Amino acid sequence: MSANNKTILLVEDNPDDEALAIRALKRNHISNEIVVAHDGVEALDYLFGTGVYAGRNINLKPTVILLDLKLPRIDGIEVLRRLREDERTKLLPVVILTTSNEEQDMLNSYSLGCNSYIRKPVNFIEFTEAVRQLGMYWLLMNEPPPL
Repeated sequence: MSANNKTILLVEDNPDDEALAIRALKRNHISNEIVVAHDGVEALDYLFGTGVYAGRNINLKPTVILLDLKLPRIDGIEVLRRLREDERTKLLPVVILTTSNEEQDMLNSYSLGCNSYIRKPVNFIEFTEAVRQLGMYWLLMNEPPPL
């Protein structure tokens, strides 16, 4: 499977951070489909084919989930908890991409099985580089578990 067939699920409620992430991916020639969920409920609906995504083929899973922690309705920690509790999603790669400096958020994320925890750089150039490295690793180099 080429990198172009791999979908990225970006879970981000801040429109500026969403635009920044998409711009950084495009700037780094990462042309994968990017599905954006604006809160935890929408992310879970997408992954489990419920709500507005009822009927979506849930066998088409994202290659990587970029998950913010500070989300409305259901926060990122709870989204991660629900992903890891379900056989269909427990092995999906989840990268926490957050502005949180809370040590407890990091501990909770890793204890629930996130694959990586990245603090969003405030500087666009640093953010673009972080996203480039994320894309290169998760979309091209990483060998995902067979799902």
